[in-house]
Amino acid sequence: MTQKEKLQAFFGDDLYVPMTLDDIKAVLGVPSEDEEEFEKIIAELTEEGIIVKTTKKRYVLAKTLGLTSGKFQSTERGFGFMLREDGDIFIPSDKTNGALNGDTVLVRITNRKTKTKRSEGEVVSVLKRASEYIVGTFAKSRNFGFVIPDDRRIKKDIFISKYRNSNVKDGDKVVCKITDYSTERKNPEGIITEILGNFEDKGVDVLSVIRRFGISDEFDKKVIAEADKIPDEISPKEIANRRDFRNDTIITIDGADAKDLDDAVGIKRTENGYTLSVHIADVTHYVKENSAIDKEAFKRGTSVYFADRVVPMLPKKLSNGICSLNPRLDRLTLSVIMDLDESGNLINSEICEGIIKTKERMTYEDVTKILDGDKNLCEKYKHILPDLYVMQTLALILKGKRIKKGSIDFDFPETKIELDENGKPIKISKREITAANSIIEEFMLMCNKTVAETFYWASIPFVYRVHEKPAADKISAFNDFVKNMGFTIKGASAPHPKEFARLLDKIRNTPYERIISTALLRSLMKAKYMPHNEGHFSLAFEYYCHFTSPIRRYPDLAIHRIIKEFLKGNLSETRIKELSQFTESAALHSSETEVIAQEAEREVCDIKKAEFMADKIGMEFDGIISSVAPFGFFVELENSVEGLVRIADLDDDYYAYDEKTFSLRGERSGKIYKIGDEAKVILANVDVLSHQIDFVLS
Repeated sequence: MTQKEKLQAFFGDDLYVPMTLDDIKAVLGVPSEDEEEFEKIIAELTEEGIIVKTTKKRYVLAKTLGLTSGKFQSTERGFGFMLREDGDIFIPSDKTNGALNGDTVLVRITNRKTKTKRSEGEVVSVLKRASEYIVGTFAKSRNFGFVIPDDRRIKKDIFISKYRNSNVKDGDKVVCKITDYSTERKNPEGIITEILGNFEDKGVDVLSVIRRFGISDEFDKKVIAEADKIPDEISPKEIANRRDFRNDTIITIDGADAKDLDDAVGIKRTENGYTLSVHIADVTHYVKENSAIDKEAFKRGTSVYFADRVVPMLPKKLSNGICSLNPRLDRLTLSVIMDLDESGNLINSEICEGIIKTKERMTYEDVTKILDGDKNLCEKYKHILPDLYVMQTLALILKGKRIKKGSIDFDFPETKIELDENGKPIKISKREITAANSIIEEFMLMCNKTVAETFYWASIPFVYRVHEKPAADKISAFNDFVKNMGFTIKGASAPHPKEFARLLDKIRNTPYERIISTALLRSLMKAKYMPHNEGHFSLAFEYYCHFTSPIRRYPDLAIHRIIKEFLKGNLSETRIKELSQFTESAALHSSETEVIAQEAEREVCDIKKAEFMADKIGMEFDGIISSVAPFGFFVELENSVEGLVRIADLDDDYYAYDEKTFSLRGERSGKIYKIGDEAKVILANVDVLSHQIDFVLS
């Protein structure tokens, strides 16, 4: 039991009475040399909302006062929620007490959850601010100015006094530091810390998002200096200690513009089936534990991919250089060799430190053309042609096996945005999923599953990629929803993923596909990283981890380090305890940074879509209703651009929202607008700053 856990038990004891800090020290006999560390733990427990300091400076467990803590998630309409695993707590707009989106708050529950209503509460205090910096547009007046936040969930502008804004222009994008948070009657106050430039200037829109989400886009001097010391060549001594795969036919298959090549693959036909080798960049050979690079990588958690740039987890010297599996160069790897039978079942596997020299750097586009029979490319790559055909065969076998077991495949394609030299979008389309994408996807899934299962049975600390089983109430609601369309889910109280996969297969290419797929996606849990294995529900895998992208994801890098120590037999009991704490913090932090990266990437995507549509007002488009809300419905065009048709603009009837069927129904006409319906719309308005696109029905 840690000191923190012991203190929690102390506060939770039935005999405990509220005490001051000095009283607690005296009762527990804290030595003077340990007081600083003790006070730090008390401060952490207070910041986390586990204990509360009363007005009389006495400490007590928060739950004994009817208080609970968690992250506050605000909405554009002012109200919000405190997020909890056992059910979110609704916070009315007049009960937020100055809390901003992402803050850690202490909440008093005022109304308990019922069958029809969620719990309701009020924010008692803000324990920890998500950020003290706000990004927005500066509005200048004669004697003062305001920063209008980009985050529309922040309802009050930030007051900036004149003597602090002499260098900023009206309309500039800026970063400001809040010096005084708001009350119900008063705006927050702040100072401008960075002028990003005019929103129309190249790259300022993306930079604004980077700053808003607190993403580090530059490495400090210490990290760069450490990276610069890493040699560009591999020593003969290191090569001698590794399995040498340099004579094997090994290739990379990535997007044409990718520069951080994490993974390479090789295939061999055997008497019993196949030998699949997956070779992953050995980043941990260069990124040593607790080094400046490692600490920075942990902090970032992931690389972030925007339309005009990549914000890497590692310095480019590593991500695009010595760690990247660039063609025809010696590169260090952590390699997984898997023997599979004719049906794709794993017979045997081995993980080892390797060295490779890839034969070719292939693109998804070229591999797909080769598999489709492009004569010129087939001739150019005839030396690897047999391997590509075998790879395609094995990938189809693995996918078929995965689908048969119940893996859920959603058909929601990603958006591809092409920019001109000024960073302006010139083409937006849905990213095509090709046969080559499928090869890499299936091989990486197989590799990740194999590694996770191996180390689960090794019973050592690890970071797993977990997709938990859906909550019973959400599945019950989903089953009620699909029953209205003539479908059912067997074993609705605890269904196997195979039931959902069968349903999706049944509705594919039917009018029900979009609405049921969307409803199912909303019913499932979100995948996350955890220090213990709970399987991956949507993949129908008992064991799963992220092993194949250590250049761009910290959990992969973390488990590489553990795997290498295990292979070398260096795991003592003391080290296992250290790794247990490390995997817990790495899993939690990586899950948080993943969400931030996804939200930031989505934000930039929405801005670029709005920019693309800005000169098309008045034009007519065909689309499909992609989601429905009480205030209207969103229509998605063929190129993936979405816009809102407001309920106020539906003037032929009064429409009410039905949350059970995700639809709007006209009271007099009975007309229904639901997900999946076709819609012909006219672009009515575009606000690029708020990336709001408005349609009206034509």
